[in-house]
Amino acid sequence: MDKESKSYFSKNKNSKIFGLTLIVFAVIILLSIISYLIFFRADQSLAIGGWEQIKKVDYYKTQNWINKIGLFIGYFFVDVLFGVFSICIPIVLLLYGINFAFQRRVFGFFSTFRNAILLIILGSSFFALWQNIFNSIHVPLGGGFGYYLAGKEGVLYPLIGFIGVFLLWVLVTLASFIWLFDFDFTKLFNFKEEFNKIKKQSKQDQKSNLENFDEELPAKHYDTLFEQDHIQIEPETEVQDSMEMDIISVHDATEENDIESTFEVIMPHEEMISNFDENPLIEIEFNEDNIIEDADEHQQERFENLPPYDPRKELSNYQFPSIELMANHGHGKTIIDKEQLDLNKNQIIRTLNDFNITITSIRATVGPTVTLYEITPSPGIRISKIKSLEDDIALSLAALGIRIIAPIPGKGTIGIEVPNLHKQIVSMKSVIQSEKFQNSNMELPLALGKNISNEVFVADLAKMPHLLMAGATGKGKSVGINSILVSLLYKKHPAELKFVLVDPKKVELSIYSTIEKHYLAKLPNEEDAIITDVKKVVNTLNSLCIEMDDRYDLLKKAQVRNIKEYNEKFISRKLSPLNGHRFLPYFVLIIDEFADLIMTAGKEVELPIARLAQLARAIGIHLIVATQRPSVNVITGLIKANFPARISFAVSSSIDSKTILDTKGAEQLIGQGDMLLSLGSEIVRLQCAFIDTPEVDAIGRHIGQQQSYSSAYDLPEYYGEDDIPMLKFDKKDIDELFKDAAREIVLSQMGSISLIQRKLSIGHNRAGRIIDQLEAFGVVGPNKGSKPREVYFKSLDELERHLETLN
Repeated sequence: MDKESKSYFSKNKNSKIFGLTLIVFAVIILLSIISYLIFFRADQSLAIGGWEQIKKVDYYKTQNWINKIGLFIGYFFVDVLFGVFSICIPIVLLLYGINFAFQRRVFGFFSTFRNAILLIILGSSFFALWQNIFNSIHVPLGGGFGYYLAGKEGVLYPLIGFIGVFLLWVLVTLASFIWLFDFDFTKLFNFKEEFNKIKKQSKQDQKSNLENFDEELPAKHYDTLFEQDHIQIEPETEVQDSMEMDIISVHDATEENDIESTFEVIMPHEEMISNFDENPLIEIEFNEDNIIEDADEHQQERFENLPPYDPRKELSNYQFPSIELMANHGHGKTIIDKEQLDLNKNQIIRTLNDFNITITSIRATVGPTVTLYEITPSPGIRISKIKSLEDDIALSLAALGIRIIAPIPGKGTIGIEVPNLHKQIVSMKSVIQSEKFQNSNMELPLALGKNISNEVFVADLAKMPHLLMAGATGKGKSVGINSILVSLLYKKHPAELKFVLVDPKKVELSIYSTIEKHYLAKLPNEEDAIITDVKKVVNTLNSLCIEMDDRYDLLKKAQVRNIKEYNEKFISRKLSPLNGHRFLPYFVLIIDEFADLIMTAGKEVELPIARLAQLARAIGIHLIVATQRPSVNVITGLIKANFPARISFAVSSSIDSKTILDTKGAEQLIGQGDMLLSLGSEIVRLQCAFIDTPEVDAIGRHIGQQQSYSSAYDLPEYYGEDDIPMLKFDKKDIDELFKDAAREIVLSQMGSISLIQRKLSIGHNRAGRIIDQLEAFGVVGPNKGSKPREVYFKSLDELERHLETLN
C-alpha cells in the first residue's frame, strides 16, 4: 500500500467517512453517464450549450436520472472528455471508496489508476478513429479527447492518415500489454496448449491463496508472512530490504483477482480482533486456553483441507551448492603395491612364529590410509598374547601407528592395521557425490570420509545424537568440522536447519559468516552470528535451553514424542498455527575449542551443555563439541555420559585416548585426518574427507549471494544476572498498537510476545519491541525465559490511569 493510503487508513473514522463519500459521488457520476448514453438523442440538444443552457432547461424536459446535474455531468464526461470510456472514472472512484470505507486494501491504488488511464486513452482514440469511417453513429464514442487524438480534424489524422493512426494505436496497445503483463508473443502460436496451462494454473492459484495465510513461518519471519497476506501492518524495514523481489511479485498478484479469495480466509480472524477493539473497556474474563480451544473447533477442519505445508516455500528459489564448487584432491584411486603387501605379510607371519604363535590364514584389505591384515590364529592360541606383540610387529615392519584389533567385532579374526607407504587423500567432492550420500534418507547426514574398506562412511547426527571430537593440533580436527558443516549444507534447506557456531579462537569458523541470513542462529540484537565472547556463549547456551523447553511444550500439546513426528504432523496440517504451533528446524550447536570455554567459564558452560545433551535430542537440538586437549578436567564424566558418539584424531598419549574413547588406540593414529569413530561399543577407523578453505569459501559465497531471510534466526532472549538491559522509554518511539497491546495483556493477565502476536495479528519482531516498551513503561515485568512475564496491573481502570500519563 502506498504512503498516501496509509495516512488515510491511520485516521480510522475520517477514512470511513471519506470512503462512503467517494462511493456516493461515484454512483451519481456513473448513473449520470449511463442515463446520458441511453437518452443521448433527447438530451444532447439540451446540453450542447454547456451549463449556462442547462440551467435554463425545465427539470421535467431532461430524461437523465440525476436531472440537470446529471445532464451536465453526462455531457461533460461523454461529449467533452472521453466518450463511452468515461465510465471508467466513476468505477475507479467506486473502487477507491470501497478501499477506504471498509478499511481493506481490496484493490491496488496505483495499479487501478494506471490501468484505467491506459484503457481510457486507448479506448477513446480507437472509437474516434473508427467513427471517422462509420459516420452514421451519432453518439460521440471517443469523446472530445479521442477526436483530438484520432479524429479527422485532430492532431494525428491529418498528418499520417487512417492507416498511420491505426498502426500507431496497435503499437501503443502492444507496448502496454508488454509493460503490464510481460506478454509473450510466442504464446499466440501455441494457443491451445497455453490455454490449458492457464486453466490449470488458475486452480492452483486458488489453493495457494488459501494456503498463504495459514502457513506458519519461524517466529522471526512473521512480519514477512503478514506482508504476503496483504494485512500491511507496518512491515519491518529489514524484511523489505531483503525480500523486495518477493513482496513486489505478491503485490502484483494482489492487484488482480487473487485478493478476493485471500481475504475470505482471513476475515473470520480479523472480525474477532476488530470486535474486541471496538469495546476495549468491556470486562470479560479472557483465558488463553479457551481461545486456543475455540480456534481448534472453528479452524481445524479448514486447515486439514489445505494442501501440505511447505517449509521451503519462503525460499523456494534456493539452489543447493553445486558439486563443481569443490576440487578433486589426489587421484582418487587406491594404489595397491603387491610387493609391499607380500613383504608385510611375511614379516607378520615371521614375527608371530618367533613367539610360537601359528595362524591358519591371513588376508589384507587395502584402505586409503592403512591396510588391515586379518589373521585367524590356530586353535589354543590366546588372543592376549597376540595383542601384547604390538610393539614387536611395529619394529619388524619398521612402521609407525600399528594397531591391533583383537578380536574384530562380528568376525572370528584378529586385525593388524599397518599404515600405507603411499597414503591416499580422500576428497570431499568424491564423498559428497557418492550414491551413499546422495541417496541417504537420514535426517542429518554427515559425510565423514572412507573406512578401511575404501567405502564412503555416512553417519546420521540425529541418531548419534551428539558428537564429541578431540585431537592434537594439526591432526585434522578443523578439517573434520568443515566436512561436517559442508555435508549438512549440501543436504538441508535453510528452512530445515540452523547452526549455532561458537568459535573462541575467532578465526576457524569466521568463513561461515556469509551464510548468516540463511543458516545461522543468534541472540536477538547481536551483531555477529558467530559467537566468540565467552559471556555471550553462556547466554546463547541458556537461550538454547529456553528454546528446548518451548519445543517440549509444543510436543506435549501436539501429543508427539520427537521433532520428526511433530513436523510431519504440522506439514500434514494436523497442527494449527493459531494454536501456537510452528515448523521446527533442526539446530546444530558447534563449539570449536571447548577447553578454552571450560577454563574461562567452567560450570556456567558445562551445566547448560550437559542439560542440552541430556534432553535436547528429541526436539532436534544436536551438539558437536571439539577440543584439542581431551583431559578429564575438560571432558568430565557428566559430558562424556551424554556424548555416546565420539571422534578422536591423533592424540599424544594413551591416557588422552582413554579419556575420549575409553580405550587405547588413538595415540597410534598417523595424523592428516586419520581418525577413530566410537559409536557405543563399536570403533571404526576412518580417513576424514579433505576440503580446503577456498572450497568452503566458494560454497559460502554461493549460498550468501542468493535470496535470504531478513536476518539470522533469532534465539529466545536470555539475560544473565549482571547484564539485564536498562530499557529506555521514549514517547516518540511508542508503537501505534502500544495501548491496545497493554489492554490485551491486562485482560489476559499474561505478558508474552506470542499473545500480542495472536491478538493484534502482527509479526514477531514488532511484538517483541512492543513488549520491551511495555516493560520500560512498567506494565509487565522482565523476561522469565519460557514463562510469561508478570503483569503489574490487575484491572483496566488502573491501566487507563497509568496510560493517561503518556498524554
